[in-house]
Amino acid sequence: MRTLRTPKERFSDLPDFGYEIHYAEVPDGDGASLRMAYVAIGRDDEAPVVLLHGELSWSFLYRSVIPPLVDAGLRVVAPDLVGFGRSDKPTEQTDHTYARHVEWVRALLFDVLDLRDVTLVGQDWGGLIGLRLAAEHPARFARIVASNTGLPTGDQQLPEVWWEFRRAVERTEMLDIGRLVANGCITAMSVQTRAAYDAPFPDETYKAGPRVMPTLVPTRQDDPAAAANRRAWAALSSWDKPFLVAFSDGDPITGPMAAVLRRAVPGASGIDHAVIEGAGHFLQEDAGQRLGEVVAGFVRRSPIRRRT
Repeated sequence: MRTLRTPKERFSDLPDFGYEIHYAEVPDGDGASLRMAYVAIGRDDEAPVVLLHGELSWSFLYRSVIPPLVDAGLRVVAPDLVGFGRSDKPTEQTDHTYARHVEWVRALLFDVLDLRDVTLVGQDWGGLIGLRLAAEHPARFARIVASNTGLPTGDQQLPEVWWEFRRAVERTEMLDIGRLVANGCITAMSVQTRAAYDAPFPDETYKAGPRVMPTLVPTRQDDPAAAANRRAWAALSSWDKPFLVAFSDGDPITGPMAAVLRRAVPGASGIDHAVIEGAGHFLQEDAGQRLGEVVAGFVRRSPIRRRT
């Protein structure tokens, strides 16, 4: 597997993202390893809140979410998915599969960091990966926050706006990451912030991950990931740990999934689910502080359940 590593100079002068960056090696699935980057704040003996980003973005997306969590005394871990941020970038689209991305995150969180009693916050692909991990390794998780995400199985039609996005990513000659992230927000984005989303990708050769991720979303019943996602839904249908649905009020892609998750997951019953107002698909960008406050309050109100 051929990989690229973004020069560190690309990440200088990031606005409001001066956190120490950590690195870890995970198996690449081809007999070698990949370097994954992550932010880690707080004591190692504390239960963590894991913040998983999705398509186009990286842990920088959570820069406004992190301070309310830290102020609440919580430990925070925010990885960069393989192919994004400071993590290594396989250059061939065929190197990226749904199963591999799940395994790469699993290896980082459990094999390397040995995280337990995790509170998952997953947005976009962060939910597609994180919900799979929670369903497959429930003993590692204490709570889930699903935020502008879902778990497609190929059994339902995805909205046309998503297909438009997929076609645009597949066909455009120059993938303008910063512009696409800005288009997924309601509030105006500064030049410096757009540059931060472009930073991981010096040229088109670095963009295999963003290019391919939409094609990995199951859209057919016989998709390679469909069966695993159906099993994950079956596991989530009996998930009785706290499950918060915190969607924005302005996401045309994932918005309908909020009601589905509230109905389908037993752990969502009796919880005051949050609607983050004035925010689009990238609600961390539009209302990051508010999302952080919602997550911190959710953790505070739902102490870890110890099974006997």
